[in-house]
Parts: sequence; structure tokens; C-alpha cells
Amino acid sequence: MSKSAVVRARVEPELKEQAEAIFRKLGLNTTQAITMFYKQVEMCNGLPFEVRIPNKETLKAFEDTEKGVGLTHYENAQDMYDDLGI
Repeated sequence: MSKSAVVRARVEPELKEQAEAIFRKLGLNTTQAITMFYKQVEMCNGLPFEVRIPNKETLKAFEDTEKGVGLTHYENAQDMYDDLGI
């Protein structure tokens, strides 16, 4: 099937640049990435990821993280695994 439909969207320039940099790392151009997204929407019969409004507990965790409250820092992954008992 020939590609003839056009998709136009306005996005923030910084978001566009960051997304396109990731696409390049993945070996994709923007058209290919959008086509993949559309295919996933078609296959999932909806968005290919969860879209939810965070609850109060999650919002609090986001706020705390932004402020650096309650964060635990590790020297490396093994230290984190050891602390978690993994």
C-alpha cells in the first residue's frame, strides 16, 4: 500500500529534538517511529501503554523525589541488591 497520508503535529522544539535523538540511536527516522506507534495502537486497539491519573500517594512520591526527600543512594547496583535482599 502506498503511503500518502500526512500527519502534522505541533510539539515543543526541545521535545522534538530529544525524541528524534532517541530515534536515531534506535536506527529510526521520525516517520518510522510514528508508523511503529500507529501500528501498536492498531494492534492494541488503543494506546500501547497505560494512561492513568496518579493517585495522591503517587503524586506525593513524585513531589518527594523532586525535592530529594526519602531517597536512598547506593555506590553501585550490587549494594542496592544487597540492601533489598535480592
